[in-house]
Amino acid sequence: MLRPISAVLAIGSLILLGACATAPKTAIKNTTKTFDTVVVDAGHGGKDNGAYRRYGPPEKMATLDVAQRLERKLRESQVKTVMTRSSDVFIPLNDRVSIENAQKKAIFVSIHFNDSRRRGIHGFETYYHSSASFDLANQIQGKLMTIPHSANRGVHTANFRVLRLATCPAVLVECGFLSNRAEGNQARDWEYRELLADRIANAIVDQRYGPGVYRGSAQVAAQSQPQPTSNGTGVTPTSSQR
Repeated sequence: MLRPISAVLAIGSLILLGACATAPKTAIKNTTKTFDTVVVDAGHGGKDNGAYRRYGPPEKMATLDVAQRLERKLRESQVKTVMTRSSDVFIPLNDRVSIENAQKKAIFVSIHFNDSRRRGIHGFETYYHSSASFDLANQIQGKLMTIPHSANRGVHTANFRVLRLATCPAVLVECGFLSNRAEGNQARDWEYRELLADRIANAIVDQRYGPGVYRGSAQVAAQSQPQPTSNGTGVTPTSSQR
């Protein structure tokens, strides 16, 4: 039996309104100025190697090392921390989301390295999903730019699950390209990984408490320079999981 067009339209409108009213929306519990805990996420792990190129170490190992250094620096700055993993184990994305959302007042910082088929592509980039996370992402990207010869690939929005489902400000940091000869070789150097952790920790503490509070080591601070001199261009990340 056919219904009048007006009735069909009315019913369709009600269905659409009902769907909009019940659509889930992730609410952010706190800001990047009010957190008391940092959830440090080392990307990949276990059976998930992440990016694997001849110039750099397996991504899962590089991310774990930087994450552990970052966690230590934050604790030394009297910031509470939680790690999604502290060894080479596989943690499903949904479990990472559960860990970040279990904290009452937190931020989430996921550490990754990038990969590209084009070996000339290089540089840092930082991702966020919620607008509440932009200031933190921008702060981290800015601090990474003080590393000598760094290339700025910018701050971008992304639909990665660990960002999209977060109920706290959340960012994902790409710490250079393992597929690039220079950045891949740098990722093998513990002093460089220490420098990456230092810059990210500095950004987090500055975002929460303002400039002048963070105290990095003199050795690490001596490796910085005011501005980058080059720019990376190219493609978006291709690592298997984010």
